Amino acid sequence: MDSQNRFKTYSNFSHSRRSFLSSTIAATLGIPTFHLTASESQHIPKAQIAITFDLEMSRQYPKREMMEWDFQKGNLNPETKTYSLKAAEIASGLNGTIHYFCVGRVLEQENVQWLKTISRLGHPIGNHTYDHVNIWATAPEKTQFRFQRSPWLLGGKSADQVIRQNIRLTTDAMKQRLNISPDGFRTPGGSSTALNDREDLQKMLLAEGFSWVSSKYPSHKYSLPKSEPDTEIYQSILSAQKEAQPYIYPSGLVEIPMSPISDVGAFRTSQWKLKYFLKSVELCIQQAIEQGGVFDFLCHPSIMYIEDPQFETIKLICKLVNQSGGRAELVGLGDIAKRMPRKQS
Repeated sequence: MDSQNRFKTYSNFSHSRRSFLSSTIAATLGIPTFHLTASESQHIPKAQIAITFDLEMSRQYPKREMMEWDFQKGNLNPETKTYSLKAAEIASGLNGTIHYFCVGRVLEQENVQWLKTISRLGHPIGNHTYDHVNIWATAPEKTQFRFQRSPWLLGGKSADQVIRQNIRLTTDAMKQRLNISPDGFRTPGGSSTALNDREDLQKMLLAEGFSWVSSKYPSHKYSLPKSEPDTEIYQSILSAQKEAQPYIYPSGLVEIPMSPISDVGAFRTSQWKLKYFLKSVELCIQQAIEQGGVFDFLCHPSIMYIEDPQFETIKLICKLVNQSGGRAELVGLGDIAKRMPRKQS
């Protein structure tokens, strides 16, 4: 069923105070509120809302001058691990799921009990490569900062070999250290073109046992650092959210894009206040619910323990879904992939 048959354009809906969208926020952004008839509502699928945590260290956190994490992405500090576990506990208590993506070097640390507890709580954990490598790189030294500082680690391997080994090592580490297989794959970083022109990478991931990938991050506008985002910024994010919907590559690999705006873009790039971020998240979820779409919330606990120490974002997402009247569900990315239609053989 295409988008034209799933729901009508905004202009065809009548304004109503009963609209799920907040009238105050909608008026601020110039977004028309609307009311769906019973017939129209029946044809809109249940929205799927995912919360995802990338388990890695982030440059400029906890202090702006900190850049060493680029070389030690998997050397998680205690605060990041504590935040990750607490978020899992909070989400579980609110009938929610968090999908974690683990950089393999995390598993070199002495204690991984916190990550085992997250898995035991039922939260899926996916593969995020071993060293946080750039899978789009075509030169081996460009795959990661670590290899530019220590080129001997490359051992004469090609970029393709480096990337494949990084993925395989993480899978092996998860099996041996956590006793689980990775639930999906997320690329370090994202691209607005995803893997659309990289059939080689699609086939690599399929060969490594993955049926879906999360690699696309749609382009959108950013506000100037430390400035409040205006209507144009929020509208740009909402437009990009429409481009962040799952699809299937010709190879059969499923793409589940990351939804804007990430915590990196909001806090590191634009240096937003938390309330701006919460507003963006709420608008995107409301839009996803109204359109029966997918919202794949992307964040990093190494950033969020500084910017959102009280877990307001996680609580807001769970609340919006729990109050949706059954129009939305909190899921892992694997559940989103399962809803995608498969090719007929």
